[in-house]
Amino acid sequence: MKIGRAVRVLRDPLPWLAAALVALAAGMTSLRPLFAILFPDLQRPVYDQDSFLALLADHLWLVAVSSGLAVAFGVAAGLFVTRPAGRDFRFLFDTLFAASQTIPPVAVLALMVPILGYDARPAVIALMLYGLLPVAQNTVAGLESVPAALTQAARGMGMTGSQSLLHLELPLAAGAIVAGIRTCVIVNTGTAAIASTAGVKTLGLPIIVGLAGGNIAYVVQGAVLVGLLAVVLDLGFDRLELLCRADQRSAIRQCRQPHRKRRKTLRFSALRQGDGSGP
Repeated sequence: MKIGRAVRVLRDPLPWLAAALVALAAGMTSLRPLFAILFPDLQRPVYDQDSFLALLADHLWLVAVSSGLAVAFGVAAGLFVTRPAGRDFRFLFDTLFAASQTIPPVAVLALMVPILGYDARPAVIALMLYGLLPVAQNTVAGLESVPAALTQAARGMGMTGSQSLLHLELPLAAGAIVAGIRTCVIVNTGTAAIASTAGVKTLGLPIIVGLAGGNIAYVVQGAVLVGLLAVVLDLGFDRLELLCRADQRSAIRQCRQPHRKRRKTLRFSALRQGDGSGP
């Protein structure tokens, strides 16, 4: 059993790619001879103005904060419009979040920088707006996909509306919600590179410096790390979706079990009455 588990871990590409990402970010400067061969016309073939490891950490921080805000507002809005009190706002909800997706993050940066200055705040707002739509839409889709028979069964078990939401609807909708969060995070991982135009240090900084100075090696270094980070995060969310499926099966079993017991009790009572042994 332990050997089989170890083999599965070794076959899993996620830890290997995560280790490769950290190693590449930490040891990019050691690849100077390689980039010197690939780009012989460049005097500085490796970006060394900032540590790639520090840029990776800053990039992750920006993605985490902006995606966290998008998840908080998106899930809250999705919950609101699927409750009886908020169903009348569904059209407004769809319009606003669709509009937020159509606004380019660069335009939001251009509008926010003169107001907030050259720091992380304009980038966080731009990425949050860009990531709202997939989270909100998937939250609504997941909650609306919960079978009505299960919600009625939950009420029959004596659950309140909030208990049904926490113990039945959200676990069943978790797969769809996580899929929306996955899209939000992956999109923000790539889009966060442009935040360096607003003075934020991210993995997009070598790309922008390379484009401005005609240094393709810088562009390659930044792009490879951003792409590898997106792959690692995507694989991580793939594992999370597997856990959500297990929670869904558990929630369905918990909801159906009392009804199975009730059917067995009624069947036993009917048999007793048929045998004349009942009261």
